[in-house]
Amino acid sequence: MEINVGIDEKDRKEIAEGLSRLLADTYSLYLKTHNFHWNVKGPMFQTLHLMFEVQYNELALAVDLVAERIRALGFPAPGTYSEYAKLSSIPETPGVPKAEEMIKLLVEGQEAVVRTARSIFPLLDEVRDEPTADLLTQRMQIHEKTAWMLRSLLEK
Repeated sequence: MEINVGIDEKDRKEIAEGLSRLLADTYSLYLKTHNFHWNVKGPMFQTLHLMFEVQYNELALAVDLVAERIRALGFPAPGTYSEYAKLSSIPETPGVPKAEEMIKLLVEGQEAVVRTARSIFPLLDEVRDEPTADLLTQRMQIHEKTAWMLRSLLEK
């Protein structure tokens, strides 16, 4: 059955492609955060271990919200590591960095997700896709707040 929500297929496809990049960034950040949760060590272990757990659990819920929005627009959501590797702006981190480097990398990842979300807005405004704009606004608020909290740990 055809989708008739007031946004033409070409625009829905372009929005879904932007959301697919957001999904890839979010999943890549989830994986990086979970990896750091497992492997962090040092004097801030307890604080970071717990903080990273809260963050990866939030990201796990977020990937579902983004994927479901892609589906609601009528397109398949990417769901493989190879697709995410092509779509994501967040690079993998080889090895196990020190705790402070983990924090810096997660700040960079949180900010990358915000930039990806922000890049979708011009089309959303043009075609009046308020549900996607609402989702992205919520995601950006969460990622900006998380980046701030992580950055605060780096203050001397």
